[in-house]
Amino acid sequence: MLNIIQKSFFLLLFLIFIVPSQAQQKTNVLFIAIDDLNDWVGCFEGHPQTKTPNIDRLARQGVRFTNAHCQAPICGPSRASIFTGLYPGTTGNYLQLADVNIKKANQAAAESTFMPDYFEQHGYKTLGVGKLYHNGDRAKTFDEYGGWKDGFGPKPPKRINFDPAWMGVSGGTQTDWGAYPEADSLMPDYRSAQWAVDQLQQGHDQAFFLAVGFVRPHVPWHVPQKWFDLFPVENIETPPYLANDFDDIPEMGARVGEVPMMPTTEWLQERGEWKKAVQSYLASIAFVDHQVGKVLDALENSAYASNTIVVLWSDHGYHLGEKNRFAKQALWQESTRVPLIVKVPNGTKTGTCRAPVQLLDMYPTVLELCGLPAYDKAEGHSLAPLLQKPNRSWQHHALTYYGVGNFAVTGQRYRLIQYEDGSQELYDLKKDPNEWNNLAGKKKYRKQKAKLAASIPQQQAPLAKQSKYNINAYFREKVEANQKEGN
Repeated sequence: MLNIIQKSFFLLLFLIFIVPSQAQQKTNVLFIAIDDLNDWVGCFEGHPQTKTPNIDRLARQGVRFTNAHCQAPICGPSRASIFTGLYPGTTGNYLQLADVNIKKANQAAAESTFMPDYFEQHGYKTLGVGKLYHNGDRAKTFDEYGGWKDGFGPKPPKRINFDPAWMGVSGGTQTDWGAYPEADSLMPDYRSAQWAVDQLQQGHDQAFFLAVGFVRPHVPWHVPQKWFDLFPVENIETPPYLANDFDDIPEMGARVGEVPMMPTTEWLQERGEWKKAVQSYLASIAFVDHQVGKVLDALENSAYASNTIVVLWSDHGYHLGEKNRFAKQALWQESTRVPLIVKVPNGTKTGTCRAPVQLLDMYPTVLELCGLPAYDKAEGHSLAPLLQKPNRSWQHHALTYYGVGNFAVTGQRYRLIQYEDGSQELYDLKKDPNEWNNLAGKKKYRKQKAKLAASIPQQQAPLAKQSKYNINAYFREKVEANQKEGN
């Protein structure tokens, strides 16, 4: 017969593994953010040589949105929009800002509810680690935050391949590339993945919202040598590039998209560094995919595998030589388009959705999937109908802001870019996915332009006084004028 100690041991095992906890009765959320990741993911076919087996595995289990776009092509306002559920044009958070200032912009921002706080209000435990908001979680919205040690590092004592001073600019970017450090364990993303794995291996008596923010492939593109070895530099394919690409772009477009602190394609071509930069970005993606894989494996091997929604996203895209630039910070598609994957637990629907959707849509989507009351201030649209039927009709456009008065509106086939002076760019993404042929001045496309332009709001909030952005002369003038008005 079993003694008392043995009986107690088996009872404990029964309670841990057999009796469902509250967390197992409700739907959890695993919210994975990857910084500066464009469409160079295997399942998004942005680059033929990329290696992302773990993200691809997730895509096969859910729905991948191949026409998803950010609300701002820079970290701070994009993430502020995601976590408040509001457009930059509503809050005034168009440009870079600190986490603690997100709600200080205006009344609409002040009255918003951060996504983690909303889950907490409805009985969830919120857990976060790494880069979630622009500064991690200095807004202090998570019940437990695992930190973001070393930020974008580690960095070598001296720059390896690039310094903005070489472009005649002091500071403004951490851009550099090359193998560093020696081991994965020295990378912040390694620690973030391990923290998330530890959380998934624990017992939780509440349903949870677990957000994991990975830094790579944000610059500097430094990861250990073994990730570079996956991509021999002599075999690297560079992305499409047209030397006279700007010939049909409005002057305002060039001004808004100027990034004087970043290397140009021409500069890298002259120095034989373009393939090396692409190699470094691919290596950084392969590294972070491996970290994502650890978290996905931990979920699949946990008690929460059958009742956890997984959402994977990036805050904006990135140019790797297209349009003579290595940067985000523009309204062209390579800067605004992002990978977005949603996996519903035990869901039967998988596949590809080509409808124009937004990162802003994630807030109402996860609430609906979790059976929570709708957030009445959310300006996005729940993607739940598209998760049930990915090819269904979708009447919405994706709207991206870059400062006051500058917009990109993305439809199923066409994209309209409109600047504050009224100048425009229009592209047929089916015939011209590289956005090389500006159709805005052609009469035959007036209907397409008008349909997209109808999504541009007539009213916009003024630029938040807390904004800081010294990226180029255009935005420097805007911020300085805004600050003078506030004095």
